[in-house]
Amino acid sequence: MPKPVLLFGYGNLSRGDDALGPLLLEYAESHCDLDEIEILSDFQLQIEHALDLENRDLVLFVDASVACPNAFDFTVLEPARDKSYTTHAMSPAAVLDVYQSIKNQTPPPCFLLSIKAEKFELGDGLSASAENSLVEACSFAGRLLSNPDLDFWLKQANLSGADLVELTN
Repeated sequence: MPKPVLLFGYGNLSRGDDALGPLLLEYAESHCDLDEIEILSDFQLQIEHALDLENRDLVLFVDASVACPNAFDFTVLEPARDKSYTTHAMSPAAVLDVYQSIKNQTPPPCFLLSIKAEKFELGDGLSASAENSLVEACSFAGRLLSNPDLDFWLKQANLSGADLVELTN
């Protein structure tokens, strides 16, 4: 039986700030109680990852994003068929849509923790800005994972990015 909480970080450790998702997983492995949390990492989301959502109470996807106005953003995910389901790299919303299609049921509550990123060049390390964003995102994720309660997560998702960052300090 899978653990009730899935923490899924994706990105490439060899591509600069794209490493943010997997690096947050490393933080969770050393700072969080993993009795109820399963950690999964991959370079990108694939159609097969829809099956990883089965029998979960909560799912947290973690990824680098150039679209974050703040250090990180935390949002509720809804199933959505977008064009990514026909490519080799899917969006989290498309993974939820695939789950819904193949299982004929609503996916578990899923959330996305996006961490501000700038550089994705092969062979680069993290940018200084991404390192700072990672520290803030790890602090926030630690609080989330220590309280795997849907209502708590939903309240956090309703806060704006600036309010979220302030809570981690």
